[in-house]
Amino acid sequence: MLLSDYFQQFLTYLATQRRFSPRTTDTYGKSLRKFLECTGEGAALSAFSEMSIKGFVWDLKMKQKLAPTSICEHLAALKSFGKYLVRSKVLDKNPAESVPMPKRPKRLVNVLGQKDLAEEKFPELENPTLPQLRARILLELIYGSGLRISECQMLTWDRIDVSAKLVRVLGKGNKERVVPITESFIERIGNYKQMQVQAGHLPTATGLVFLSNDGKPFGLRTLRNDIHDLLREIGWEGKASPHVLRHSFATHLLENGAEIMSVKEMLGHSNISTTQVYTHVNAERLRAAFKKTHPRA
Repeated sequence: MLLSDYFQQFLTYLATQRRFSPRTTDTYGKSLRKFLECTGEGAALSAFSEMSIKGFVWDLKMKQKLAPTSICEHLAALKSFGKYLVRSKVLDKNPAESVPMPKRPKRLVNVLGQKDLAEEKFPELENPTLPQLRARILLELIYGSGLRISECQMLTWDRIDVSAKLVRVLGKGNKERVVPITESFIERIGNYKQMQVQAGHLPTATGLVFLSNDGKPFGLRTLRNDIHDLLREIGWEGKASPHVLRHSFATHLLENGAEIMSVKEMLGHSNISTTQVYTHVNAERLRAAFKKTHPRA
């Protein structure tokens, strides 16, 4: 079998056994195809070696001038593929295992302040339209409960438990977590459901919460635009994205004394190091405030 055949088996494994989303599987596929561009389409499995992987990383950095973050993404795909080959007993050792990840530059997470997202910033609308109400509900799910925008897109009615004030979230790798929902979300979701019925939709238990007028799921771009427009309405001039809201959710929890392990669980992070970036954000914000206000700074 050719290396490309093993790549295809791996992608099928991710989609069927690991139940990765089509988007994630496609991202892995792009990285593997990029590696094939260096080895050649007709390369044998032996082309997947430590030396060729190091050469691939060098090519990405020196010739293609990719950023460390992008190189890490491509290398991570090769490392996962190597693990798959070892697990499948095709190889005894993962050739990518000892290839070091490039150092990524540390960047501060862009977040809104707690005052920026205070309740009074979002006055109740007398006769909200479906898009306006949808944007408010998205705000409550992302900033109120820490969901990813993709998790909001795939949320179904049966996963919302209003009486228990919880939502069951299907996250990355089909891992399920349970997080609290806000009172504001509970108040609005009932109205939203009623407006959907009036618009001709009959929500079913397993049906998606966010459906367009033609009964099809909203695209991620539409949902991102909802958040963008809502944040612009309240005067936020920074990056107006769902991810910024999720960053703000985590940062504000930690600022108000939440334990980092609890924040990790609510965000659905598999590794604590991913969550720890928010502790660095808090430290930097404190340092900036100190320099600005303390007479001896």
